[in-house]
Amino acid sequence: MRCFRWRPARVSPLKTCLLKTCLLAICLLTALATLILAQPSYVLAQDRPQDKPTTASGSPQVAKAVGTIKSIQADSITVAESGGEVTARLLPSTKILRVLPGEKDLKNATTLQPQDLQPGDGVRVRGWAAADAHTIDALEVIVVKPADLAAKQQHDRDDWQKRGVDGIVTDVNAAAGVITIKPGAMGANRSIAIHVAKDTILRRYAPDSVKFEDAKPAPIDQIKTGDQLNARGSRSPDGSEVQAEEVVSGTFRYIEGTIKAIDSATNTMTVQDVIAKSTVVVRVSPDSQMWKLPAEMAQRIAIFLKGGASGGSGDQSGANGQAQGQTTRSGQGSALGAGGVRPGTESQTGRGPSGGPGGNGPSNLQRMLSRSPSIKLADLQKGDAVVILTSASGKSDTVTASKLLAGVEPILTAAPSRSAASLLTPWALGAPGGEGEAAQ
Repeated sequence: MRCFRWRPARVSPLKTCLLKTCLLAICLLTALATLILAQPSYVLAQDRPQDKPTTASGSPQVAKAVGTIKSIQADSITVAESGGEVTARLLPSTKILRVLPGEKDLKNATTLQPQDLQPGDGVRVRGWAAADAHTIDALEVIVVKPADLAAKQQHDRDDWQKRGVDGIVTDVNAAAGVITIKPGAMGANRSIAIHVAKDTILRRYAPDSVKFEDAKPAPIDQIKTGDQLNARGSRSPDGSEVQAEEVVSGTFRYIEGTIKAIDSATNTMTVQDVIAKSTVVVRVSPDSQMWKLPAEMAQRIAIFLKGGASGGSGDQSGANGQAQGQTTRSGQGSALGAGGVRPGTESQTGRGPSGGPGGNGPSNLQRMLSRSPSIKLADLQKGDAVVILTSASGKSDTVTASKLLAGVEPILTAAPSRSAASLLTPWALGAPGGEGEAAQ
């Protein structure tokens, strides 16, 4: 039996606001770069030769700028991009087009006027380089409005919630295009076959990040047994198969155990890892995200786990304090969600992956944490039980925490033979569609 302590978390609203602002700017730039880079330079091709400014060599130079509008002048805009600021002069012939995130071409773009532009708009400018290296005579300005991006993120988030599944990869048949996963939820003793087609979007989390926004395109043969995987697509009636439209996967290392020592001078803690049965030094960086599970929620999950061990439905009032009716058609309840379905699936559709009613645990756990104040290293103390996610998959005895969840003592006690990481899998990764990271 373990002895546990719990202390309330500290609120950090400034950090939360800064994270939201930075993420929105990153998403705007990503939307522009992803959606428009492949567009043909038809505007440039149609431009009249006399409109093209020439350089010292006598040849016009194409110039581009991708960023957000910092300020607007009578006949120009100032674009803030990663390398500095660029002034884009708006000519009478400049085409200003508004596109929606997700569009693959400009056929559905709408024409804007200069007065429709606003500071904060994401833009991609193409034109001719002026004599000043920081000035462009704009021929085409592609605009993504923050409101459009927010709407797209909400749509994607809802779709992942309705048609998404997640779990741990147990088999990969690259030739057949089939990936088999075991849902991470408690009591899910079945497998789900993820079918990958030629048009399926495959991404992989970056080696140094657990954020969905940082995931990069990667072929199916990079997916390995033991990886964590999220997939979105059409599910079969019994939930055993998914025709995937989008898949994101990654290799991660979980550490769970008890804090043995804390060194505030070096921002590190020493954790006795009960999985690897070794001592690990965990660094806490400015990018590390840490929460403490509320005591009441941890206790309800623990009660549910004890009930689930005997095949019961557990605490029917909802192990997460919100969900009700946590029993699937097969009788396997899950306080953390049925079958590892992406957040919000059961609460919005009323169906678990097996076709029966399911709980909305992953949604509530993920959302509750993303809206909760983060904690700092100073809020932890020796003896606290923690679950830590690191982006490195190696067995190094020194790692950097990507995410940390404290307050899990009742859960570890209730399910000593099971990994808390497998039970709490949904909270670990930045969820597709902006859930989690975007909400912080």
